[in-house]
Amino acid sequence: MADSTATAAGPRGHGTREAVLFGGVYGAVLASSMVAALSQYGHTSRASRRYDALWLLVTALASALAHGYAHFIAERAPQRRWDGLRFLVDEWPLVAAVLPTVLILAGAGWGWWPANDVEYPAFALNIALLFGIGLVTARLSRRGWLAALAIGAVDALLGLLVVVANALIK
Repeated sequence: MADSTATAAGPRGHGTREAVLFGGVYGAVLASSMVAALSQYGHTSRASRRYDALWLLVTALASALAHGYAHFIAERAPQRRWDGLRFLVDEWPLVAAVLPTVLILAGAGWGWWPANDVEYPAFALNIALLFGIGLVTARLSRRGWLAALAIGAVDALLGLLVVVANALIK
């Protein structure tokens, strides 16, 4: 039986809502995990925060590249010349979800705010981002407010688990 999601025009694209949800959640959890890993050793100088921001951005870009490439390879539809690039561009929500945390780390590195304990505002931001992504996508899927709040809370719980794991590791 033929795959009804692929057309003669090209491979199946992922819906924008699906891509934003997946990429946003993946990016926010990735950002929290990276901040936890990078701050584990207590380096709090401005230079180390700039380095952390750069590493987070490089990691997000590498993750987007790997994920887009995996989609390209896994697609069973006939492939055209620019399909690979389209799969990479489709990963923009992952990178976009990481950018606020990159800005928090870079801002600490540039002296906009103290470089010490900047991971806590980054964790809070990512937990709020996860909640917001879950809430908005649930509402866009026509779920009721109670269900949307529950979905947002479950998404935020992912971020909270990273914070708890970071506290236990330290």
